[in-house]
Amino acid sequence: MRYHNVCIEAAAHLLPPHVITSDQIESRLAPVYERLGLPAGRLELMTGIRERRWWDPGVLPGTVSVQTARLALQQSGLPVDAIGALVHGSVCRDRMEPATAAGVHHGAGLPSDCLVLDVSNACLGLLNGLLLIADQIELGRIRAGLVVGTETGRDLVEGTIDSLLQDTTLTRQSIKSAFASLTIGSGSAAIVLCDRRLSRTGHRLLGGAWLSDSSAHQLCAGGVEAGGGDGRPRMETDSEALLHAGIALACRTWQKTQQVLGWRNSDVSRVFTHQVGRQHRTALMQRLQLDPALDFPTVEFLGNTGAAALPMALSLGLQAEPPRAGERFAMLGIGSGLNSIMLGTAFN
Repeated sequence: MRYHNVCIEAAAHLLPPHVITSDQIESRLAPVYERLGLPAGRLELMTGIRERRWWDPGVLPGTVSVQTARLALQQSGLPVDAIGALVHGSVCRDRMEPATAAGVHHGAGLPSDCLVLDVSNACLGLLNGLLLIADQIELGRIRAGLVVGTETGRDLVEGTIDSLLQDTTLTRQSIKSAFASLTIGSGSAAIVLCDRRLSRTGHRLLGGAWLSDSSAHQLCAGGVEAGGGDGRPRMETDSEALLHAGIALACRTWQKTQQVLGWRNSDVSRVFTHQVGRQHRTALMQRLQLDPALDFPTVEFLGNTGAAALPMALSLGLQAEPPRAGERFAMLGIGSGLNSIMLGTAFN
């Protein structure tokens, strides 16, 4: 997969207002910790997540995505009527029907000849949406497009806490499958792509590769139907097995990406990864033989923000340290299923 005419023109993010620490979550779970003899501080120790952020109760993803889309468009400097495709790619959506993208399209004031759709693929939804837009630009069907998504983790975490408090059969072993749910945070991100002839940034999307390992599709699964009947989602995760399977798939995907792009590790200036936890990031960088200093970690203060995690890291990283000419960035995405997408970019 190679692109010759696609540029990343803007990356934007919005952070929720409410900071929830891992200590606060453990304080709510104190009766469970005491009954099972679990030491305080376990959540941060295991994950490296100090805190995560939540939106106000009841806030719909699309409402925030409208704001993030507007911000990204403003940063891009492109006229609104240049946007030929809008993809909403987060795990969280406003409702089953219509597409959340429809409301975002209306709220952002995008043109009527703009393709509008949702894409759902666990933590890879925004990257999948990015590729759909890039393909349209490369084919010459559109001049520019926008992918956006907003994750709202509050209901999953609070529902998990309530389930754990109510489960009198819980053991030190059975609680493990719910632990990953306590790492979930919220956030919103958007990326604007355009034809290189419109670009002012010169930030080219070069291409990359994807691979899947669907034998691992049950290692992390959830939804409202798996909940406690209260309309809030629940998630069951075999964290250890998911870690090993995910890293193995990431290694194969990175090898394929390097072959497609003709890159060696020494060619990479900076890395943006899907943010799951400290252990995952350490293992990923070690197995890919990439210098951890190249990465831009956010999981410590944002938690796992699903499909918005990598695009948020990209936006925050570019804001913290604007890119320089000649730099090459790698985006290393992975999501439940298992699926992996890895992409390379270059600044002229």
